[in-house]
Amino acid sequence: MHLLAAVVVSLPLAGVPAGAAPIYLDRSYSPAERAADLVSRMTLAEKATQLNSSQAAAVARLGVAAYGWWNEAGHGVAREGTRNGGGPPTLLNTTSYPVSLSLGATWNPELVYREASMISDETREIFRQNKLDLGLYSPTVNLARDPRWGRNDEAFSEDPVLTAALAGQYVNGLQGQSMTGDPLPESGGYLKTIATLKHFAANNSEYNRTTGSSDVDERTLREYYTAQFRDIIAASHPGSIMSAYNRVNGTPAPASTYLHETLARQTFGFGGYFTSDCDAVYIMQSGHHWQPPGATEPVNEFTRTAYAQSAGEDLNCNAGYKDGKNYGTTIPAAIDQHISTFTGIYNENDVDVSAVRLFTARIATGEFDAEAEVPWVAAARARLAPGTWTNTEANNAVTQTPQRLAMAREVAAESLVLLKNDDNALPLRVPATGGYRVAVIGTYAHPATLYLGGYSSIQGPSGQAKSVSGYAGLKAAIQAVNPGATVDLLTDSAAAAGYDTVIVYAGTDETTARESHDRTDLALPNGQAQLIQQVAAVNPHTIVYLETVGQVDLTPFAGQVPAILWSSFNGQQKGAALADVVTGAVNPSGHLPFTWYADASQLPPIGDYAIRPTTTTLGRTYQYFTGEVAYPFGHGLSYTRFRYSHLRTDERQVDADGTIRVTAEVTNTGRVPGAEVAQLYAGTPQAADRPRRRLAGFQKITLKPGQTKKITFPVRVSDLAYFDESAGRFRVDTGRYELLLGASSSDVRARTAVTVTGRLHATPRFVTARPVVTGDAAAGISQRVNFAPGARIDPQLTVAFSDDSRAGYRTLGDSTPLPADLRIRYESNRPQVVSVRNGVLTTEQAGVATVTVTVHQHGRTARGTFVVLVRAS
Repeated sequence: MHLLAAVVVSLPLAGVPAGAAPIYLDRSYSPAERAADLVSRMTLAEKATQLNSSQAAAVARLGVAAYGWWNEAGHGVAREGTRNGGGPPTLLNTTSYPVSLSLGATWNPELVYREASMISDETREIFRQNKLDLGLYSPTVNLARDPRWGRNDEAFSEDPVLTAALAGQYVNGLQGQSMTGDPLPESGGYLKTIATLKHFAANNSEYNRTTGSSDVDERTLREYYTAQFRDIIAASHPGSIMSAYNRVNGTPAPASTYLHETLARQTFGFGGYFTSDCDAVYIMQSGHHWQPPGATEPVNEFTRTAYAQSAGEDLNCNAGYKDGKNYGTTIPAAIDQHISTFTGIYNENDVDVSAVRLFTARIATGEFDAEAEVPWVAAARARLAPGTWTNTEANNAVTQTPQRLAMAREVAAESLVLLKNDDNALPLRVPATGGYRVAVIGTYAHPATLYLGGYSSIQGPSGQAKSVSGYAGLKAAIQAVNPGATVDLLTDSAAAAGYDTVIVYAGTDETTARESHDRTDLALPNGQAQLIQQVAAVNPHTIVYLETVGQVDLTPFAGQVPAILWSSFNGQQKGAALADVVTGAVNPSGHLPFTWYADASQLPPIGDYAIRPTTTTLGRTYQYFTGEVAYPFGHGLSYTRFRYSHLRTDERQVDADGTIRVTAEVTNTGRVPGAEVAQLYAGTPQAADRPRRRLAGFQKITLKPGQTKKITFPVRVSDLAYFDESAGRFRVDTGRYELLLGASSSDVRARTAVTVTGRLHATPRFVTARPVVTGDAAAGISQRVNFAPGARIDPQLTVAFSDDSRAGYRTLGDSTPLPADLRIRYESNRPQVVSVRNGVLTTEQAGVATVTVTVHQHGRTARGTFVVLVRAS
């Protein structure tokens, strides 16, 4: 379900027959039309309270329930916003899956989709009435561009293409959509939950997130920091985006019309609502002390509201740092002050548009419809009787079903990356009988409470009973093969001598890195590197498993041990999954979703957001980094071997508007089944500041011994474009492009090349509208509310093109002409409310209508819609 990109609302609707159900309860109208009607019935004070996250107030006379917008489900549903005026309580005994960085290591979009679908099922089962609080502040799609970032475990990857492919399926699974982003047949047209992409944008350092500015050139912002947002919006239509705490090029993200309007809405086609990070609007004042251009003083509690809300920050997450001032308490007074902002004079019209976006989302989940008509409610209640789950130990971890625990185990096993495996040290060769001794050592091997990563649910006794530590999993798996085997948990490294194998379980937790706390180096904390050295010194058969927030310094011990496994925080079935891989029940197939730098000294300061190398820096990510690495992006070993062959392209020369079809074959040449991630990279013709290579496609395939499969990669040349800042659009370099196929960004097994000619031809992609009437601009009104009958509507169209250029409306007082050959057609679904005559839109009588705008140029068509609600005269 695609949420609408532009909405116009007005004063209370008349013309509804007496005794008839109001439009907002009538399913024959669209969610946006219903939302417009509902909002029109509220006072300004009531509307203001709907723009708070914690909680949006109940409006009993309209049947509107209190609603918590701040809910978490980054790797399992973990918090629900049931508390008014505070953060959401952490949930007890819900299923905890591996974190996003582990998901990133699977390189498996289908697996991500299945996990997210289970998470949204569990959300529907336990949230209030199976229909409230369904906005989820997940997933995080910021890129893991620096391993010292405190929240790297929440990222999927350092690469925009991989992140978009995986996180897009997380969105689809949460929202109850197909893997192509369309409503599922069983959805009844309703969203299961509402996914939120966060944090927009360039939010990758904790130490200065509430005081600093992420300063980057526009090319870097477009090609790297926002590219994954753009692609997920286009493919999966997330219902929400969360802005960031930081400033971007000097402007706080919550008040940035460039981020909200220019990029997200006008260029990327985003049609949902924006939420602030929690009290990021307050941070504009308390942390950034931001003084808007032309203002005589920094923002206060009223001007911060005016700038953020009018910029498109629809929802104020008001339960973070907080000072007691929020949208609900400041909007009416801010409007009375007639504050000048980037979009004009702050006024009630801005509030209406945001409120309609929020209620569009709520209505799209089925909240205002009969429960029997909403399939997600019926399905949840069939699995778990309504009202029986409580956020206490009394729930007995009932929603941690065998199927969900099996999924947590499957994902965890598939995320494990075999970094090193000298002399085939893994898998363990456990004899069926006889003496066999294994030692497990390390603080994280068998703790009283498993560390599951940030934003995790809490596991009480019943949840812990369904969780498996590393030691417990290894002992159970080894003794299942050999009941007489000894598996000991050691605390003294000297005691490790004499065992057939020693497994050192090392890691990090929230004391090393977390939200609000970055790392300063990559060292394993608390003497763990020394522990590994000590164990390896007394036992050469030492295997290391690292469960960490990201890359760590391997230098002290990598040369002393034959095998190293890595994952990020791997969920409550982590021990069973580790045992599956160590014993060979599962062949490892994880690949690194980031570049494993040799050490932190190779990196620029974490607050430096440039990614291209300079005279004093080596750059960042596999695309640009020029130094030596410990392991390359995409690296991951297997217990079998794969051969790549017959790499071909369907054309040797292709136009810039074209698509290259790349084919190859992959063969399992080993003795055991395995899964390989075939990675296709493109090298750009020599030009200043271009990536050395970039991911153009990937496929994860499972092969039996001796089996061969053909793989195909369709590569659009436009996906290899660069952003030309002077032209304000993407362009394609002409010349020879090398195509590299292999098992990592460095392990290239086959290569070919194509020649690109011509140039990109821009075609219409998105249409957005911001309707007004004549005279509004002079009054400082940039989005029109309160249409009376007989008004002529100026839709203020923006057309975004396939090269990310724009034409038409930009912001108040700034427009560019639409192309002369662009044909525009308007249609109204209720001509009695809004008529269309010779391209002129006129409001006729009270009611609500959707206007569809269709533009056509160069054989391509794009459409957009907006809703108009007309009040009685």
